[in-house]
Amino acid sequence: MGNEVIILIFEAMVVYFLVLWTHSLRHRFGLVCFYALIGGLTAIMSWVTDAGVIIQAAGITFMVGSTVFYISLLLGIFVVYVFDGPKAARIAIFTVVGISIMVPLIAVVLHNQNSISGNTPLVAVPLPSLRINTASVVATLLDLIFLAIAWEYLGKPNLKIRLWLRVFLTLLGVMLLDVILFATCAFAGNPDYLSIIQGTLISRILISAFALPFLYGYLHWQSNKKGIQIESYIRDHSEADFSHSICPECAKKFYPTIFTTEE
Repeated sequence: MGNEVIILIFEAMVVYFLVLWTHSLRHRFGLVCFYALIGGLTAIMSWVTDAGVIIQAAGITFMVGSTVFYISLLLGIFVVYVFDGPKAARIAIFTVVGISIMVPLIAVVLHNQNSISGNTPLVAVPLPSLRINTASVVATLLDLIFLAIAWEYLGKPNLKIRLWLRVFLTLLGVMLLDVILFATCAFAGNPDYLSIIQGTLISRILISAFALPFLYGYLHWQSNKKGIQIESYIRDHSEADFSHSICPECAKKFYPTIFTTEE
């Protein structure tokens, strides 16, 4: 069991790093490589989820598809939204949703083709569950939309939330929403429904804490790499603003050359 957890952590670290590293190459190659990776990870996530690959540790069930690949997609959408704007994020979201729909359909077609041909069942290609896949697609779409809403809301100057806490709360909020949406749509009525909710909830809180250093470190690395403060990045690509506890009226009065009346 210990080895399984170590392998799961190693897989998560590698995939998280791969997503963030590929996004960092956008200044050299554009976002094409990033979108391709996001699409590939979405296909893997669908396949692993349909195959029911799970790991049990300390009474908690970790679904590999969601623990490793879904979180990597979430991190990818997060950074592309912050650094590249809503338009780039929409393309990434459509990529995730489109492939999430396409992969189960391809699996069904392959199984039907194999059945018509009279061949042996395709063991290597898991037959998708319509209910689970529908729940996954709907939950993923709503999760990613909620991510943008939560990020912008928590960035309001009057809330005065520190960046690391804003990142953590956004991640945690998306994951909690995903637990409610996906588990309810996919497993409501199942005798183990409450157990699934509890295990998934605990695992998502742990994952949020685990993924935070990756995302927070990447935000700072990317902002410092170009000699631009992270606040400038976020202000340029989102609706958030940073007042540093100075009210707009005082800022215009004491710093007229920096804070113009148009702000």
